[in-house]
Amino acid sequence: MSEMKERLHTGELYLPGDEEIMTDQTKRLDRLYDFNMTRPTEYEKRCSMLKEMFAEIGEGCYIEPPLHANFGGAHVHFEKGVYANFNLTLVDDTHIYVGDYTMLGPNVTLATAGHPILPELRQQGYQYNMPIHIGKNCWLGAGVIVMPGITIGDNTVIGAGAVVTKDIPANCIAVGNPAKVLREIGERDMEYYYKDRKIYQEDLDEQ
Repeated sequence: MSEMKERLHTGELYLPGDEEIMTDQTKRLDRLYDFNMTRPTEYEKRCSMLKEMFAEIGEGCYIEPPLHANFGGAHVHFEKGVYANFNLTLVDDTHIYVGDYTMLGPNVTLATAGHPILPELRQQGYQYNMPIHIGKNCWLGAGVIVMPGITIGDNTVIGAGAVVTKDIPANCIAVGNPAKVLREIGERDMEYYYKDRKIYQEDLDEQ
């Protein structure tokens, strides 16, 4: 393994144009292309391909093509029941972890890669990667962007269009750019699912 490839997961500066990295990445992107060309009726084929493409993918996960991923999902770990809507972008130059039953809205971006502020280093093409951790039962709304090195706690909701630049705790709602905690998830959320729309017991009983 080349020295540069070893640095993919260490947080150190490296050159992503390294020959060994590029060879591996291109092979994985070819497979991602094949996944995106599948038909909606080819559900079983998609599931089989994701098991091959991803580092880990649990039972009941579903990703709506098109999917965009720097390494074709090679460094992505989805637990069971994860759902991702159209145009999920995984900048998976290092590891991305997503917990059980988390939902990712359309056009969500999870970006592990960063570039140094010093222009001379950027000119040379240097990059670094920091892992992302998203907990269980989260919901990231449409267009959410999660930056490198971020952790989002269990059950948290990130409002549409938010840019997550700092860790977000569990059991809360965060919105904005940069994303900030709006409030904790509380008793009212056990009674209402949207504004004045009530949750009825029979809806919960169907679970």
